[in-house]
Amino acid sequence: MNDVTHSYEAESDVAVRAVARRRRAFPNGWWGMALLIATEATLFGTMIATYFFLRFQVVTWPPAGIEPPKVALPLALTGALVATSIPMFMAVRAARAGRPGGVTRWIALAVLVQGGYLATQIVLYLDDLSKFSPKDTSYGSIYFTLLMTHHIHVFIGILLNLWIALRVLGGLTAYRLTGVRAIALYWYFVNVAAVAVVLTQLSPSL
Repeated sequence: MNDVTHSYEAESDVAVRAVARRRRAFPNGWWGMALLIATEATLFGTMIATYFFLRFQVVTWPPAGIEPPKVALPLALTGALVATSIPMFMAVRAARAGRPGGVTRWIALAVLVQGGYLATQIVLYLDDLSKFSPKDTSYGSIYFTLLMTHHIHVFIGILLNLWIALRVLGGLTAYRLTGVRAIALYWYFVNVAAVAVVLTQLSPSL
């Protein structure tokens, strides 16, 4: 496939592999995702800063009547989520090598763990809601807002994974390779954000 000189001409596994081997710069789709991540990092940074601003305005945090968060399960869940960076990285490698089967298998593994993480976190979130309300205290407000924002990002990432996996089932193209790389980048960010969020969430207990 040496006659394929532009990425948009790569519409087969072999051509995608050849173009990926010659590429020297990140594609525009990757840069677009990087720009989105920059805006989302600002969002998380603002909310985490708000959390600690509110924290240092009071003596008791969480307020009386609200138990400090438990540490073990959130840390274990976050560790599992962060570990999905590995199958996402492997999916990118498989895509660059022109192996669509490998892409879908690695993404399926990632989605399995990510879905389990999100389902467990929703259960914990609802359990917390049964104990205290986001309307009653500043702690409850920022606590639930921060966690919900993170969970929404995980849910969006799972949808992106499912979408790109379905597209790759129809074969690899240069655009789908870019999609895999961009979505993997998104997940690297979500996993880093998960660490920041859980450390913030658990800070009263650490």
